[in-house]
Amino acid sequence: MNIRPFRPGDEAALYRVHHGAIHRIASRDYTPEQIQAWAPDRHDPGPWAIKMRHLRPFVAEFDGTIAGYADVQPSGYIDHFFVSADFPRQGVGRLLMERIHDEAARQGIVELTADVSKTAQLFFARFGFEIVELRLPVRSGVTIPNALMRKTLLPQAAA
Repeated sequence: MNIRPFRPGDEAALYRVHHGAIHRIASRDYTPEQIQAWAPDRHDPGPWAIKMRHLRPFVAEFDGTIAGYADVQPSGYIDHFFVSADFPRQGVGRLLMERIHDEAARQGIVELTADVSKTAQLFFARFGFEIVELRLPVRSGVTIPNALMRKTLLPQAAA
């Protein structure tokens, strides 16, 4: 398993990971209407590509196949964190979360936050995130519950 920076051209594969994770994994915790509003089968690849180029996610690859991706912004906000439905429980999420923590330390980020799906809340909690607020965001007219989660990071000691 290799974690690498986002490269232009990854956009379509990242959407497939995003879509599959939501339709095949998060579907345990959300209704079909919520799943379709969150990750529609038909999407405009242009805005998606722009978003991915802006987020600059870390990409997890296994034998040349994208197994997941995640980002951390300079503010400490994790906007996307998705593991392919083809790679469940194989350490992809752990590697991505470790990479986020490494990047946060490198940038001097003191707090990580994320809007986390019901499906991923236990995973984030295992890494020390706590629920700050339960939220009810609306996408395409459909409410898709999640939680704002936060983790305070310890400052790195000077070497």
